[in-house]
Amino acid sequence: MKVGVPKEIKTHEYRVGLTPGAVREYVAAGHSVAVETNAGAGIGATDETYRKAGATILGSAREVFGSSELIVKVKEPQPSEWTQLRENQILFTYLHLAPDPEQAKGLLKSGCTAIAYETVTDAYGGLPLLAPMSEVAGRLSIEAAGAALKRYAGGRGLLIGGVPGVQAARIVVIGGGVVGTHAARMAVGLGAEVTILDRSIPRLRELDELFEGRARTRFSTIDAVEEEVFAADVVIGAVLVPGASAPKLVSRSMLSSMRKGSVIVDVAIDQGGCFETSRPTTHADPTYEVDGVIHYCVANMPGAVPLTSSQALNNATLPFGLALANKGFAAVLENQHLRAGLNVYRGRLTYKAVAESLGLPYSPIDQAAA
Repeated sequence: MKVGVPKEIKTHEYRVGLTPGAVREYVAAGHSVAVETNAGAGIGATDETYRKAGATILGSAREVFGSSELIVKVKEPQPSEWTQLRENQILFTYLHLAPDPEQAKGLLKSGCTAIAYETVTDAYGGLPLLAPMSEVAGRLSIEAAGAALKRYAGGRGLLIGGVPGVQAARIVVIGGGVVGTHAARMAVGLGAEVTILDRSIPRLRELDELFEGRARTRFSTIDAVEEEVFAADVVIGAVLVPGASAPKLVSRSMLSSMRKGSVIVDVAIDQGGCFETSRPTTHADPTYEVDGVIHYCVANMPGAVPLTSSQALNNATLPFGLALANKGFAAVLENQHLRAGLNVYRGRLTYKAVAESLGLPYSPIDQAAA
């Protein structure tokens, strides 16, 4: 199969869909790979490095899209990209369609087949292609919070871990999944006072055992969220409903009761965010203030550490990408986990939670492919 890797064009997005090592795997399996010039610059991979791995270097994204049957990316296609997609072409990337009706309409109009990393599943009920970036984003969320807490950035002027004799920052993590766990791990490591909220009792038990008392766990109710958020210096939003828009757990009215200069980091912003006042920001302008509360809502946090992120992502996506290259759409029909990743198929939405979030018709895969 002809595989294409365009250069990512989202603001300050430095990751790449295929690393040179992944390209070698595709080429070894008998596929041809076309990479847009400088696509790997963000991870220090030159065009010559890609050539040595077996790729052909093309001068523009248009050439890559025009010559490829399978497009492998990182971030959701931008308007200039989705207009280049076509029927019988497979797109394999993060999509996050639920809060993005324009992208959804663009993909539907293109007639392409779009498989979302974030809804591909595994045998354990997990999201294996979302997990590595969730790990990165969870850890980065504490770094981002630490920067935003600094007084010159508008924050309270707190050091996350404090110093002897001075209280450390209070960090509340809403959601005990992959993002929340890694955020809590970083915060605990820095010496913060950490509370994790979740609605799963079994998960809270696991977290309680994992942190051995170094982080508090609390069942997430409206009362609990309010009490913890009002007392917090940092609130990490780490709630995920696969494919669907994130629930709004902190309302605008709650901000007035939060500490002035406190910080919200909304890692769920790709799915619309779990704070009512969240809106996507970029690495170029990452924060804004509402009612005295600093909001950090960068929609591609792992793009700030592209070398780590690209390698971790490629490790996870490679088996699935090779399956698509080897068998085309038949791989989706044969593999239930890839099938869970199918969001768009020839003008139809095939992921129920996305369709419901967008208020558009849903077509189960067996009907869409009929």
